Amino acid sequence: MAHPIQGETHAPPAPDWDVAQWFNSGQALSLAGLRGKVVVVHAFQMLCPACVRLATPQAQQVHEQFAGPDLVVVGLHTVFEHHEAMRPVSLEAYIFENRLRFPIGVDQPDGHGGLPLTMRRYGMQGTPSLVLIDRQGRLRQHSFGHVPDLALGVALGTLLAER
Repeated sequence: MAHPIQGETHAPPAPDWDVAQWFNSGQALSLAGLRGKVVVVHAFQMLCPACVRLATPQAQQVHEQFAGPDLVVVGLHTVFEHHEAMRPVSLEAYIFENRLRFPIGVDQPDGHGGLPLTMRRYGMQGTPSLVLIDRQGRLRQHSFGHVPDLALGVALGTLLAER
């Protein structure tokens, strides 16, 4: 279910992330540190079929084609099921085998086997989820399920054109 891009004047600030561990990043990332860039957040689980087949390759493609001074792709491995199978050591192998190059954070578990903290904070319904954050740190789009390439391209073009 996709929610269209909200107008910049009506968009709420994006909630902060609560990440336990980062991969493909020499430092912890924060929304404040990424201010000035369009942020594409790809929330996934490595055992989610739609993530593996559609959404994660799309995130990698967006990273390869658009990441730079104006845009960053950030993965969020948000595990809400099969906890034992999806530990950080397994994620590290998944990242290597799939040649993922964008930064990926492990969403902080709640400690009780429930929804991870960032997933809960954003009100995500599951994976894959796509979140688009504008240059001012405002939540502009939040989608559950795979977003078609053309629709994502239009959304990114809109956000990149805003200054």
